[in-house]
Amino acid sequence: MRAPLGWLQLRHRPLRLLVAIAGIAFAVLLIMMQLGFRSALFESAVRFHERFNYDIALFSTDSVFIVRPQAFSIRRLYQAMGDEAVVDVSPVYLFPAVFKNPWNNKRRSIAAIGFEPSDPLLDTPGFHEQRSQVSRQDVLLMDAASRPEFHPPDHSLSEAVARSGGFKTEINDRAVEVTGLFEMGTSFGIDGTVMTSVDNWLRLFPDRPRDEIQIGLLRLDAAAEPDQVRDRLRERLPQDVLVMTKADFVARERAYWNSATPIGYVFAFGAIMGLVVGAIIVYQILFADVTEHLPEYATLRAVGYSKHFVSGIVLSQALILAVLGYLPGVLAAAWLYSRAAAATNLPLYVTSERALTVLAMTLLMCAVSALLAVRKVHRLDPAEVF
Repeated sequence: MRAPLGWLQLRHRPLRLLVAIAGIAFAVLLIMMQLGFRSALFESAVRFHERFNYDIALFSTDSVFIVRPQAFSIRRLYQAMGDEAVVDVSPVYLFPAVFKNPWNNKRRSIAAIGFEPSDPLLDTPGFHEQRSQVSRQDVLLMDAASRPEFHPPDHSLSEAVARSGGFKTEINDRAVEVTGLFEMGTSFGIDGTVMTSVDNWLRLFPDRPRDEIQIGLLRLDAAAEPDQVRDRLRERLPQDVLVMTKADFVARERAYWNSATPIGYVFAFGAIMGLVVGAIIVYQILFADVTEHLPEYATLRAVGYSKHFVSGIVLSQALILAVLGYLPGVLAAAWLYSRAAAATNLPLYVTSERALTVLAMTLLMCAVSALLAVRKVHRLDPAEVF
């Protein structure tokens, strides 16, 4: 009986009901967007960490995060090869460069990666099929999922390469040719990426020495335990490099964006504010409804219904509002995710885990608001009302 009575009371004031649904939907939308951007931040920030082909990574202790790494001696790679479990190594040269869009002549920062073409460096679509091309002088591969600012104005990079087999441009004021594409994606720190051979990379950065690298990747024997090898190398190598497993490397980058920058905090704070805003809206709606129907509640109490029964009516209203407000909020978030993903190439999409989490948060938000509003019913004395 409680749910129909609660619904009838909500339906009795359709304008108030619509306002409540809109308020909860807005709170759900705000929470979904903040959590979505936060998830996209962490997922996009570790794309290279997860797709590089390695078991152990060497990183300078002076490096803060992967976008602007500090250099260390390539000798650390050769020293690491002294461990019997290390079967192969890959030096990685990485630093931001200035890319000139050949279609509008605008310049933007782009991540430039240098590697040995013989190295199976990256596990991502398009890379292995085309990496041999960068052996030629001033030839590069480019991320097809770079931000729209790197694309032609009327079509995509994929279409530009398919039409003419590539295109010519400038990076760091040096004439280069992009002959192939791979799929990686952007992040909050990387708008686009090009990859080329070590020789070509050094031509783009003529002031950087060959014997200084930004990342060192180690591949181990299949029977080796990465954690044990990591611990051995930490003891053997000088203290100017960090020795990390893939899990360590990913966790370090996530920790940087979550705690060392305000971005992770801002998104988490935004989600909390959405929860608070929604709770306030639901409380005001329920409190007004309880106040308006005090005589009816007093009548129910006077004829013998318990205060728990009457409280259940308010709680059922909160549950109905939570469900009715949640659905349009999630649908609106899914639409905005698709628009934002198309504009930024960030991994924004509704996941079942996030949807269930926000549903639980919405139910909790409405339940807490109902418990606050129902206090007036608990203190209700039918004699005073009549």
